[in-house]
Amino acid sequence: MEPTKSTLREVAALFLKLGVTAFGGPAAHIAMMRDEVVHRRRWLSDQEFLDMLGATNLIPGPNSTEMAIHLGYRRAGPRGLLAAGISFIVPAMLIVLALAWVYVRFGTTPTAQWLLYGVKPVIIAVVLQALWGLGRIAVRSLALGLVGLAVLVLYFSGANELVLLVAAGIAVMLAANARLLRGARVMLAAAVVGATVDLAHAASVEVARSPVSLSRLFLMFLKIGSVLYGSGYVLLAFLRGDFVQRLGWLTDQQLLDAIAIGQFTPGPVFTTATFVGYVLGGVPAAILATVGIFLPSFVFVAASHPFIPRMRRSPWAGALLDGVNVASLALMAGVTARLARAAVVDPVTFALALAAALLLIRFRVNSAWLVLGGAAVGWLVHAL
Repeated sequence: MEPTKSTLREVAALFLKLGVTAFGGPAAHIAMMRDEVVHRRRWLSDQEFLDMLGATNLIPGPNSTEMAIHLGYRRAGPRGLLAAGISFIVPAMLIVLALAWVYVRFGTTPTAQWLLYGVKPVIIAVVLQALWGLGRIAVRSLALGLVGLAVLVLYFSGANELVLLVAAGIAVMLAANARLLRGARVMLAAAVVGATVDLAHAASVEVARSPVSLSRLFLMFLKIGSVLYGSGYVLLAFLRGDFVQRLGWLTDQQLLDAIAIGQFTPGPVFTTATFVGYVLGGVPAAILATVGIFLPSFVFVAASHPFIPRMRRSPWAGALLDGVNVASLALMAGVTARLARAAVVDPVTFALALAAALLLIRFRVNSAWLVLGGAAVGWLVHAL
C-alpha cells in the first residue's frame, strides 16, 4: 500500500525527535525506539522488533541507525526508509558540524584543552563499559574466547582490522557448522585465522603522510561504512588504522577529540565522521565523510529487509555473526588500550576514568552526563 503524506510526516517527525534527544549510544537509542514504535505507536510487535534488531547485526553498519531505517521502511516503504534514516542522522550531523567548527577555531586554546583533558578519560570508560556489556553476550564459549584472544594478539602485532574481522567470522562459521570435526572446532578456527596473518600484515603496511584528498576521504568512509560490524565504538579501530597509521592525516589526540565529540552529541556515534571530515577539509569534506559512512546502511537495509525471517533462522549467518562480533570486541579492546595511554596521563585522569567506569557499569548513569562531568572537572582542575 502506498504510504500517505501523513504517514511519511509521522515517520520523519518521530526520528527527527529521536535524532535530537537520543543520547547514550546504540543500546539506549534502540530502547527508545522500542518504546516509541512498539508500546506507544504499536507499529509492530516485540517479536517483529527483535527480528529487525537481529537483522541489523547481520549486516555492516551502525545498529541503531539501521534500526531507524528498517522501521521507516516497515512503516512507509522506500520513502519511509529515506525519511527515517535522514531524520535520525541530520540533527546529530549538524550538531557535530557546529562543534567541529568550534574545535578547529578554539580547540588549541587552554580552555578547550582542559575541557578535553577531563572528557577523554571518560570516553575510555564509556568504551570499557560497552566492552563489559557486549562481552558477556558475545563470548559464549571457550572457542569464541580463544578466537577473540587471537584477534587481539594479531591486532597488537600490526594486522589489518578488516582482514581480522573477515577471518574470525569465517573461522567460527566453518567451525560451528563442521559437525564431522566436533573435536577440532577450536583448531579449525585458529587455522583459518592463522592462515590470514600474512595477508593481514601485508594489508596493514603504513604509508608516508599524503595530502588530504576529498575523493579518497569519501572512499575511505564508504569502505568503513560497508564493512564495519559491531558497535559504533569499533569505528575507533578503523579510524586509527586508516587515518592515523596509514595516511597520517590525524593524530591520536585528534582521534580522541573526535570520539569525545561523537559521544557528547545525540544520535549515531558514526557522526564522528562528520567531525573528522571537517577537521581535514571543512564543510565539503564533512558532508562527503557523512554521506560515505552512512550510505551503505541504506543500501544494506533496503536489500536485507525482505529476507529478515530467513536471515534470523540461518545457522550459517548466526555463526558468522558470532565470529565477527567477538573480533569486533577484540579490536575495541586493542584500540582502547592504545588510546588510553594518551587519555590517562596522571592521577586525576586515572580517577576520572575509574569513577566513570564504576558509574556506567554499576549504576548505568547516562554517558552524556558523565562527559559533561568530565568537562567540568577538567575546567576546575585548570581553574585551580
